[in-house]
Amino acid sequence: MQKQTTDVLYGSETQKALTNFNISDIKMPRPFLSALGLLKSACAAANAELGLLDDDKAGAIQQAAEEVAQGLHDQQFPIDIYQTGSGTSTNMNANEVISALVNLKSLGNISVHPNDDVNKSQSSNDIIPSCIHVSAAKLITEELLPALSHLITILDEKAAKHHHSIKTGRTHLMDAMPISFAQEISGWRAQVDFVKVQLQHSLDSLLQLAIGGTAVGTGINCPPQFANIVCKVLSQQTALTFIPAENYFRAISAQDTAAHVSGILKTYAVSLSKITNDIRWMSSGPLNGLNEVTLPERQKGSSIMPGKVNPVIPEAVLMACTQVIGNDTTIALAAQSGNFQLNTMLPLVAHNLLQNIQLLTSCSKALADNIIADMQINQERIQQNVERNPMLATALNNLIGYDKSAEIAKKAYLENRTVLDVAKEMTDIDETELIAALDPKSLIGHR
Repeated sequence: MQKQTTDVLYGSETQKALTNFNISDIKMPRPFLSALGLLKSACAAANAELGLLDDDKAGAIQQAAEEVAQGLHDQQFPIDIYQTGSGTSTNMNANEVISALVNLKSLGNISVHPNDDVNKSQSSNDIIPSCIHVSAAKLITEELLPALSHLITILDEKAAKHHHSIKTGRTHLMDAMPISFAQEISGWRAQVDFVKVQLQHSLDSLLQLAIGGTAVGTGINCPPQFANIVCKVLSQQTALTFIPAENYFRAISAQDTAAHVSGILKTYAVSLSKITNDIRWMSSGPLNGLNEVTLPERQKGSSIMPGKVNPVIPEAVLMACTQVIGNDTTIALAAQSGNFQLNTMLPLVAHNLLQNIQLLTSCSKALADNIIADMQINQERIQQNVERNPMLATALNNLIGYDKSAEIAKKAYLENRTVLDVAKEMTDIDETELIAALDPKSLIGHR
């Protein structure tokens, strides 16, 4: 349980922002505030190591900043995300809260200034982009990647049980050649694993921070060693290996990394949409749909139709994925709004990027634990469908040719008979050879 203070700790700059920016009730997200606290603490440590702050003052700032990182003062950050595009208001907000905490707790023994001390060697222009990277990197490594690994594990477990469950494959939503459920699930698994690998690669860029570039990338009012020390302290705090950006002018003026990561997240939203739509189709029915799988009943499906069971978890996942895709468009538009030496939509990028990571983390867990794990395969139904699938005639192509096979497929469908029965009538192939050729288990390959 997070403990919240009640007295107002912020000062005049925050109050001005509250007056100026009354557009929504959306505040900077918790992971961002956590990163902001961690960065302010690391900056104080670096300033102390460089002799720019005395140890007592730096230690007091670190303690207050770590309380911000832990979420003990979230109500002291009331500024709308629709604010000054650099996020200066939020940075000033943090400086005021941290200095007020120090000044209140020290009872006059230590006096800390929001800008001269808490913000020493920094600018909003390098702090806010750094916070975006730190918060996104932490969420991806601590929450999203473990959720992807968990989903992969659940998919593997389900596939292992259904190597011999043969079903009708479908292309264009129409019956096609048979596959096993394990093969179908392997496709889903590969989609998740692809995104996992891409996210792991993206960390190389996320772990590069704008800190040390200050106002425009030149590092004005910041010692050359400052960024390395900050990154060293942050790495110790988070177990992630942060480094100063290779090019400060890119790190401050552009949000290319955020746009890149968002693109990967959008790809995952597309993948989850495909997977959940497959599951919705497979569970449709139960009488007038595919009815290949039965989903766990999570709640009543209708307020008027008794006994109705709906795919509620897939529907929730699809809505979240739709939000992620929309957020990605917003991030792309925001990222292109870097004019000369500064991007001026940083709070919007932060909000949407972090929301996407959190949504996809929750969706991964919901799909794994509330759908895949307890999804039941309707063996009798899929066996009946496979046996009556006219596309089995494709297996006869090499024996009797495409045209003859097509005749058998059409006749089997029109007369509601199996391909085997019709093939026995329309060919002189030995029945044993026909049975072997049309055995669904022999048609799914070895992948």
